Amino acid sequence: MSGRFGAAILAPLGRQLSGEERRFFRDSNPFGFILFARNLDTADQIRALTADLRDSVGRDAPVFIDQEGGRVQRLRPPLATDWLPPLDDAARFGAHAPRAMFLRYAIIAAELRALGIDGNCAPMLDVARPETHAFLRNRCYGETPERVAEIGRAVAEAHLQGGVLPVIKHLPGHGLARLDSHLDLPRISAPRAELDAVDFAAFRPFHDLPLGMTAHLVFEGLNTRPATIDRAMIALIREEIGFAGFLMTDDISMQALSGSVAERGAAALAAGCDCVLHCNGEMTEMAPLMAGAGEMSEAAQARAEAALAARRPAPELDIAALSAEREALLPERA
Repeated sequence: MSGRFGAAILAPLGRQLSGEERRFFRDSNPFGFILFARNLDTADQIRALTADLRDSVGRDAPVFIDQEGGRVQRLRPPLATDWLPPLDDAARFGAHAPRAMFLRYAIIAAELRALGIDGNCAPMLDVARPETHAFLRNRCYGETPERVAEIGRAVAEAHLQGGVLPVIKHLPGHGLARLDSHLDLPRISAPRAELDAVDFAAFRPFHDLPLGMTAHLVFEGLNTRPATIDRAMIALIREEIGFAGFLMTDDISMQALSGSVAERGAAALAAGCDCVLHCNGEMTEMAPLMAGAGEMSEAAQARAEAALAARRPAPELDIAALSAEREALLPERA
């Protein structure tokens, strides 16, 4: 054994680890784990599950979640604060949106850390358009790369200061998608100049962040396969957008991709992704995926270790005070 992490982030099936899962995670040693609503019941149960996941690999592995707020929010009251969709919430605060969104995600980070979760799949840096698919549109932060970058930086800093690793998504930009990539493969026909000026531009200021996630979509004229499994698009993410952090796929079991899960994972790693994200917890998919994925490359391992080094201790925060400050930023109604 080289001591490298397995080239995947995996999910448990239920609220407790089975003996089979515990053995599988021990042997495959995934970089980290991700949780979904099916895994979440009470605060004590979630803390026990995150501890068991880390114990299964014998280290302080990162545990991720999708807690954007709005439609994509795995934790709900009483476990965590309920939120408006990001686009709608940011619009309420006008010029104060960056600070308001910082406070929103500082609260989210505090709630996650209290449950043993230290990674969140946010900020989402896709630029909304009028035609953006409804599944994605109100999860965005704005309709210009400047607005998205300003709010996105505030969101990222709130996570980092709160001891939670942020994951920027969806590289190199999902805002033009008119289809839901969970079900179909979006194809983007916009000219390269527009992509450079808008979609790719929103991500360039975030080259310093520790973790990123790919998009399952085709940019016609630039690639013929989904970006996640296309070597040229991964090179664009690295060289032209300049993202130097740890790059995970979006969920490899989404139907935008074809072939078996193991084949998709192998293609993503061959294209240059650092690890494969697999979310449904099905052992019949995870076992062949990990048999093919194996351990991370040396370069991926270095990026993984750099990402883990960016974790900070969780600060003591007064959530009520943060909420009050946020509400005070709302413009007065006439």
